[in-house]
Amino acid sequence: MATNNPNQPPEPPIVPPRRESGGAVVLERRTERVKPPSMYQVLMLNDDYTPMEFVVVVIQEFFGKDLAAATQIMLKIHLDGRGVCGVYPKDIAATKVDQVLEAAHKAGHPLKCISEPVDL
Repeated sequence: MATNNPNQPPEPPIVPPRRESGGAVVLERRTERVKPPSMYQVLMLNDDYTPMEFVVVVIQEFFGKDLAAATQIMLKIHLDGRGVCGVYPKDIAATKVDQVLEAAHKAGHPLKCISEPVDL
């Protein structure tokens, strides 16, 4: 079985040193642009059993929304079958999903929460 080496960041480009008058050597640094992380939206899915009040509390607690915003998101979930609770980098989105699912499980509700890549 072959082992794969982990991907290592690319080496910065090497700029040949240049000589200043007086014999001093000056090195130049080139800046590299780093691509921003891919973003994921955290969605809650509607079901016929989880109380709306519980959904509002979960949105407030895990997504930092105020009561009005949490209620709007809950109504979107209820009416459209799904609603976006927030957009985060992949690891944070996965953590948010796990937190919501754990809270729903502890409360005995079948609430479903997923994350998916944001379409740009």
